Amino acid sequence: MKAVTIEEFGRPEGLALIDIPGPAPAPGQVLIATEAIGVAGVDVMIRSGALAAYGFRPGHIPGGEVAGTVTALGDGVDSGWLGQRVWAFTGTGGGYAEQAIAPVAEVVALPAGLSAVDAVTLGSAGVVAHFGLSHARFSPGETVLVRGAAGSIGIMAVQLAARGGASAVAVTTSSPERGRRLRELGATHVLDRSGDGGPDDPAGYDVIIDVVAGQGMPSFFDRLNSNGRLVVVGAVGGQPPADFGTRLMAAFKKSMSFATFSAATVAEPARRAVRMEQFAAAHRGELQTVVHEVLPLKHAVTAHQKMDAGEVFGRIVLTPN
Repeated sequence: MKAVTIEEFGRPEGLALIDIPGPAPAPGQVLIATEAIGVAGVDVMIRSGALAAYGFRPGHIPGGEVAGTVTALGDGVDSGWLGQRVWAFTGTGGGYAEQAIAPVAEVVALPAGLSAVDAVTLGSAGVVAHFGLSHARFSPGETVLVRGAAGSIGIMAVQLAARGGASAVAVTTSSPERGRRLRELGATHVLDRSGDGGPDDPAGYDVIIDVVAGQGMPSFFDRLNSNGRLVVVGAVGGQPPADFGTRLMAAFKKSMSFATFSAATVAEPARRAVRMEQFAAAHRGELQTVVHEVLPLKHAVTAHQKMDAGEVFGRIVLTPN
């Protein structure tokens, strides 16, 4: 089969399309003929070498989110999965390929009529946004700021906060055009990347969902209300400064909170239930999936170049052909 591997960490040009033997599912796993492959921020971080400490080596196949048809089963897997159209989480890699392996526990059947492209645009991002807001103890009537709202996680957080009854949903973004599109998805206030806006914007926020992190993260503590909560759900901007906690301590009397969130801490049945509900909601048109572009697998370098350039609004999706 054809697969994209990281031949050299760093620039997108270190990705290469190669031929390798097709995989076989082990006990508890399924083999999926991929129709769509999500390009995620974590794929970019792995390829760049930012996560080298986690043991990634040359030859790694990126991609953790695929949709397609189950073509083979490992021992112990219910035969009813064979031939099913599914979404699947493959882990920290293995997705940029014509065939992918996934544990059956991380496989969800797709509703008839929901495309594979929509599934990989929503599957992981929607769960992170849902449980990120829950981790922040978001309640109806509160003000929410989504930092880095133009990616798939941010777009879902905007929609879920609006659907959940937020009194205001502010976003940081890089252009008026992106701001306009985010307003169509539920944003009520558009700020620049530093969090500055206009005189009619909220003076502070009860919840900040941060997809960016990076060196600018501590300044957003200043935008929290008393008892406000900032939850980092991604780090596409890199690590925050080592002393970021001093900003919180300086505002001790405001009783503000900081947390990180990873969907890996959520039990599989809970993730599955939310994913199934969100797939159904997308099929009904109640949640919008935003696809920036669909590219063939052989153009994975182009996809990562666009990600590095900050050009992407929503999600880039790769297809095997």
